[in-house]
Amino acid sequence: MQRKAYVPGVAALLAALLAGCTGGSPDSGGQDDPKPGGTTSTATAAQPGKYRTLPEPCGAVSHSTLDSLLPGIEQLTDEEQREKAYEGTATVTYDTDRKVGCRWKAESATATDHLLVDFERVVSYDNTVSDDDRAEEIYLKKEVAADLPAPAASPSDSPETPDSSKSPESSGSGSGSTPDADGDGDSSSSADADPSTDPSADPSTDPSAGGAPGSTPSALQPRTLEDLGNTAFLDDALNDSKQRTVTVVFRTSNVVVTIQYDEQPATTTDIPSSEDMQDRARKLAGQLAESFSD
Repeated sequence: MQRKAYVPGVAALLAALLAGCTGGSPDSGGQDDPKPGGTTSTATAAQPGKYRTLPEPCGAVSHSTLDSLLPGIEQLTDEEQREKAYEGTATVTYDTDRKVGCRWKAESATATDHLLVDFERVVSYDNTVSDDDRAEEIYLKKEVAADLPAPAASPSDSPETPDSSKSPESSGSGSGSTPDADGDGDSSSSADADPSTDPSADPSTDPSAGGAPGSTPSALQPRTLEDLGNTAFLDDALNDSKQRTVTVVFRTSNVVVTIQYDEQPATTTDIPSSEDMQDRARKLAGQLAESFSD
């Protein structure tokens, strides 16, 4: 899927945040000058973020969720190996109050799955910039780097074709099931031209769309998410070796959460389902977002 970046709005917002982080306008300096007989006024300090600590990442994902994301764990017959797989491996960090993460891996007969969960608590050391604004700046940089495609236009946005533009032959043909000029009722030519009657022409059956019947490529494209945290986006990429990587990033107050979920099939003839992987990653993201709101 060829992407066309749609970052002007995001870039403008990021630029505005960056401008705010560099301080106010030169003219504002005079407002803090003391007046005769008065006291020196100071600017109100920006609000601190809601979160002062981070959860323990390797304990943030339940066993049942890991079973869904990493089917190979349940297939382990050795109980000690299975428990070790559930525990995961903490990522290297030098400040557990600011950034922590955990990785899991499981191999099954059909694929190898990896999961990474990363928490970053953002603290602004500028009294004029809130922790939340600084976190939004970091989030927006990740969204710009993801290079999300422009949102697909909905069918209602497409201009309707005037009835007068129909050809005389098509004006009374209805759905195309009317017998042809020879009267033999053969409508195969119209069926070939109609994607709804030709499975090979249906974009939802394209393997690159994740092999999810009934879903359209636009529904599975990388996109921003409206129902997760303060701001969020989902990325989905399939490489040449048929490894699919689904990434969900969201911000809740001054914490930025990153989920990276990838699957490498055992054979290159198999393609991981985009719809299934996105659904699992989004469910995990929703669970983590709820844990922060508690």
